[in-house]
Amino acid sequence: MAEGNVQKFPLNEDGTQEVGGVTGARIKSFIERVERLEDEKTALAEDIKEIYGEAKATGFDVKTMRSIVRLRKVDLEKRREADELLELYKAAIGME
Repeated sequence: MAEGNVQKFPLNEDGTQEVGGVTGARIKSFIERVERLEDEKTALAEDIKEIYGEAKATGFDVKTMRSIVRLRKVDLEKRREADELLELYKAAIGME
């Protein structure tokens, strides 16, 4: 869009604008909160990576550990059902 076609809105005291009934300050607040959480998420992911690195250096299998972490998040009954289906499918194709 050409700069001449852009509608100008007056700036609030904090340097934001109100456009279509939505305040720039409110939107900016949401965006900044998400950005802070994204930064925290990145830091946590790095911490988790370090823990897996320590475990690997100690001789543990990280792939198996990740599987256990993922399984522990699943309800026991749903996990049992998934295990039974896996065994059924493996038997059906001759893996068991």
